[in-house]
Amino acid sequence: MTDAPASAAGEPTATPDAADPEDTALAAELATSAGELLLKIRDRHGFDDPRALKAAGDEEANGFLLGRLAADRPGDAVLSEEGKGESGRIGTARLDAGRVWIVDPLDGTREFSENGRDDWAVHVGLWQRGLGLTAAAVALPAQGVTLRTDQRCPVAGARPERPRIAVSRTRPPAEAHAAAEAVGAELVPWGSAGAKAMAVVTGRVDAYVHAGGQYEWDSAAPVAVALASGWHATRIDGGPLRYNNPDPYLPDLLVCRPDLAEPLLEAVRGAQ
Repeated sequence: MTDAPASAAGEPTATPDAADPEDTALAAELATSAGELLLKIRDRHGFDDPRALKAAGDEEANGFLLGRLAADRPGDAVLSEEGKGESGRIGTARLDAGRVWIVDPLDGTREFSENGRDDWAVHVGLWQRGLGLTAAAVALPAQGVTLRTDQRCPVAGARPERPRIAVSRTRPPAEAHAAAEAVGAELVPWGSAGAKAMAVVTGRVDAYVHAGGQYEWDSAAPVAVALASGWHATRIDGGPLRYNNPDPYLPDLLVCRPDLAEPLLEAVRGAQ
């Protein structure tokens, strides 16, 4: 694997080769188990009341992940979309921690609450001071798949004549339209952030362009998995994706085939 890109502070964006195998195994186990729990919640609640289903999924999956991390890695901090207090997104203890788990217990509540949709995910990633993202897993529970940083999906095949770019189902950004025009691509509406990024990693699409606002838990684990397999993953200005910041807002990203990165970045910059 090539060296990971460095941040402005000199900290790598992702270095999965530096991971403790037990951390990666734990990330995969937790993501998979949380996904199995979410499938049971779907079965239990049904789809008649989407709001209640979303709330149950968020609460129960978050409780499961926080409980397991507290038991299995009691010295680590956690940044979770659904977390509260010092272990959650509004806490400050994580800023002094050497190890922080960045989790999204249910990425894509809208898709989760729609019968038949499988494009939602569970994210579990580990950030370490001085190393960046070192271990991660993204579960796609309704697809029966968990992708992880130690089981890689390398880029294969020649660049397609007409690439496919995954975008939001409801609000594809102007940057995505510019990128598609630059490389003659087709825009493909897809579900959650993690599902889009993993569609790139598995070759179902060739790029994912996002500029509509996200937080660290939306991209940390997917970015780590993508980088571990040799895919391109940066901000849409080409800068590195940095994690465990005081403000977890991280509004944009590009995940794509390496041979598409330069033309897509150039097009996106021109659209801003």
